[in-house]
Amino acid sequence: MSKKYKVIYTPAAMDDLREIAAYILYELKAPQAAKNVTSRIRDAIRSLADMPQRYALVEWEPWASMKMHRVPVGHYVVFYTADDETYVVTVTRIFYGGRDIEHIIRDSED
Repeated sequence: MSKKYKVIYTPAAMDDLREIAAYILYELKAPQAAKNVTSRIRDAIRSLADMPQRYALVEWEPWASMKMHRVPVGHYVVFYTADDETYVVTVTRIFYGGRDIEHIIRDSED
């Protein structure tokens, strides 16, 4: 049996999740949808405790060098790293998949 990873969120990832929920709840006025979407995202993130390497690596810098993985969850994408020595998965960001994520990340690094 393989060892389980501990899953943690960065503050930015927690903010992303809160912003997603708030947008759906207040802008789209869909409280049940907000609950469903955030539950699906959290379930997908919890599943990373087992075999987190099963998802694709990001192919663009600077995240490719960091061995950043991506997991699609409906219309959203969760980005995370998995440390095989400490058995820790760190959820870095959660974005709406329709955005130019690569551009957003490159701009934030400047």
